Amino acid sequence: MQDLLIALGNIFEPDSLFVLIIGTLAGMVIGSLPGLSSTMGVALVIPITFSMSPENSLILLGAVYVSSVYGGSITAILLRTPGTDASIATALDGYPLAQQGRGAEAVGMATIASLIGGIFSTILLIAVAPPLSRIALSFGPVDYAVLAVFGMVTIIGVVSSNPIKGAVSAAAGLLLATIGMDNFTATQRFTFGESSLFDGVPLLPALIGLFSISQAIALSVPKSASILSETADISHGRPYPSVELIRKCLRTIMKSSIIGSAIGVLPGAGTSIAAFISYNEARRSSKTPENFGKGEIEGVAASEAANNAVTGGTLVPTLTLGIPGNAVTAVFVGGLTIHGMAPGPRLFTDFADVTYTLILSLFLANLMFAIIGLGVGRYLVYVTRIPGSVLGPLVLAFSFIGTYALRNNLFDVGLALCFGILGYFMERRNYPAAPLVIALILGPIFEVNFRRAMQISSWDLTIFFDRPLTIFLMVLVVAAVALPVWQHRKAKRAIAESIGNESATEKS
Repeated sequence: MQDLLIALGNIFEPDSLFVLIIGTLAGMVIGSLPGLSSTMGVALVIPITFSMSPENSLILLGAVYVSSVYGGSITAILLRTPGTDASIATALDGYPLAQQGRGAEAVGMATIASLIGGIFSTILLIAVAPPLSRIALSFGPVDYAVLAVFGMVTIIGVVSSNPIKGAVSAAAGLLLATIGMDNFTATQRFTFGESSLFDGVPLLPALIGLFSISQAIALSVPKSASILSETADISHGRPYPSVELIRKCLRTIMKSSIIGSAIGVLPGAGTSIAAFISYNEARRSSKTPENFGKGEIEGVAASEAANNAVTGGTLVPTLTLGIPGNAVTAVFVGGLTIHGMAPGPRLFTDFADVTYTLILSLFLANLMFAIIGLGVGRYLVYVTRIPGSVLGPLVLAFSFIGTYALRNNLFDVGLALCFGILGYFMERRNYPAAPLVIALILGPIFEVNFRRAMQISSWDLTIFFDRPLTIFLMVLVVAAVALPVWQHRKAKRAIAESIGNESATEKS
């Protein structure tokens, strides 16, 4: 309690509050710009922290982290241009809502869900960090391989309107994931001598191409006057979600917050996996699952609550065990080391006041981006009034700048353009891009852990049935496959019964 009181005093110092505000604003801008990920944002501000106190440096890093994850939702909803991969699922329903003139309402719901998810995970970080980190530590290669399969299966389930096309898209992503150096034999695969592909297909150019450049191409088509439908009128749209709508989505938000926090504790799982698993769960448990992907605000709430809940969860293994939960927290480890604080149990003893300053700053950062988001969200919607002929080239320019800034490599720009053309034609043929991106992320995770598990077991597949944890994960995979099939058959049966009842009524 004494350490918490000291941390509370540290946060409300004038210079600390100034750092918090600047970090929150910078994070929102970084998150909303395509190509500037949370990882890049945290990495960019680390040199600034060299001359700062340990408390203020961690406040700055934490504020940039949590607000950048939220910032990606703004452009995902308004422009269908996710600033980060964490907001890919948000765009599935957020962008159709913007086209219907409900963009401000969607931004408001994303803000509230992000706030609740972030606060929930921060409370979890304080309360149950040590036991949760021990659970995450028990995951082995077999468990991660099954978890990767579970992630891909749930993504295909998201595009239930045509699961075959979703599976084709995911298969293409898995094929692309084989490009690069083999982690076990150190041989190059399908790189054709291009050094930029030695580490595999870079994720950000693929993400920017499929979701930003493809949209810029679509906006530049003469028939696209703006991203808003001609009949939509945002001037009469609700600026914030109603209390009834929040109450309707509250169960989904809380469930997604739990899912996001739990997945965040697992090192390497990531915000995109949490967002899609929560989105799929929200669609599965919804009374109107057919509305998802067409402008269902519950889908926005599920995605945003989950990806913001990951932020606190990823810091659990980082702070307690020194095991980075993802790339952002790996950068965090560097920031801690610069100030002489080694991640691990000592952070909660020798540096307890500094550690709790970071944790409490996450509370304030979540409140700060929520206040800013709710304050300016309704005005951000007016970006949808920009003509497509103007907006398309602007999105294209920012996409190229963000792609080049990643590695100062023109090859990445060309790769992003190729993915943009691919994404444009995929959308025209109704092939979803999300499964391709997620398979590109999960493919290497599955391959490395599956091969490692096979080496450990001498290619004995019964290793997948040796541990209760692995069996539990496999049950989840089977359920993720079976439930959409069962729901599809149930829907067909209901339609058949409805048609039969109508025929009987007409005869009578």
